[in-house]
Amino acid sequence: MLTVHHLNNSRSQRVLWLLEELELPYEIARYQRNTETNLAPPELEAVHPLGKSPVLTDGDNTVIESGAIIDYVLRHHGQGRLRPAEGTVDYEQYLQWLHYSEGSAMLPLMLRMYTSRLGEASAPLQPRIEDELNRHLGYLDRSLAGADWFVANTFGGADIQLSFVVEIAPLLHTLEPFPNLAAFRERFQSRPAYARGLEKGGDYAFGPG
Repeated sequence: MLTVHHLNNSRSQRVLWLLEELELPYEIARYQRNTETNLAPPELEAVHPLGKSPVLTDGDNTVIESGAIIDYVLRHHGQGRLRPAEGTVDYEQYLQWLHYSEGSAMLPLMLRMYTSRLGEASAPLQPRIEDELNRHLGYLDRSLAGADWFVANTFGGADIQLSFVVEIAPLLHTLEPFPNLAAFRERFQSRPAYARGLEKGGDYAFGPG
């Protein structure tokens, strides 16, 4: 049985969404952030030493990292759904987006979040962070020109992986100059499986509304 070790207001929400899209049976092990520090509880360290979410367990397999989890689920349980066929150009694009989301796109967003806590001390860093935010969000926006989804204009795992970037961007920067991303956000948040994932996952500050 697949078990999602789910932390409220975290990247694990997109794993629940993925499983709802595939209509797979799964269980949720729930963890709540500390209300003072916003950190994950130490109980998660019993599942994986880093104590971070998401974590997926599947029998004897324990998988961390959102992109790796999405890829694992689609390879082992997807039956060919939500990803292109291996050996195709589209498959290489799918892999690129899985890695790009957390490897590059999230970095300036995380820098903005952490440096914002430093007040005036962070002022020298903000122009560079601003430039990187516009660079990456602009790249994503241009990649959706004339398309609804990122790979072959077909909804799939890459869109689920990139969703978290687009959901937190308005809180740390803006989506106003990026209409294709704003439309993408509205589009994926309207999917029935997304809504079911929210209902099962509980507290999630980055969803619609």
